[in-house]
Amino acid sequence: MAARVPKDKRQLRACLICGIVQNHHTFRDQGCPNCDRYIRMRGRSDAVTDCTSAIFDGMTAMFQPNGTWVGKFAHINNYEPGVYAAHVTGRVPEDVEDALAQKGITYHPRDGSAEE
Repeated sequence: MAARVPKDKRQLRACLICGIVQNHHTFRDQGCPNCDRYIRMRGRSDAVTDCTSAIFDGMTAMFQPNGTWVGKFAHINNYEPGVYAAHVTGRVPEDVEDALAQKGITYHPRDGSAEE
């Protein structure tokens, strides 16, 4: 799959679950390439607002996340190629966290508050 690289720097947001950086309208129109099977953002502006953040630090472009130590270190080695935020400020709503847990997915905040 081709990497998703934002063409426009306005309205950039980072997914609170995987950290991929896209425009608000891309999340709304296409969803998150990594998380949309768990949390439906496609076509839902409210979900985009709840599950993404405009406040993030650093960006890393990963075109082969599963083949690099950087991808493994950043915990994005199993994700789609694209641009990822180093830290994302915010947390998903509690109901989203509960829904992820019911699907067997442990939510790890990407703001560094739950370091391993």
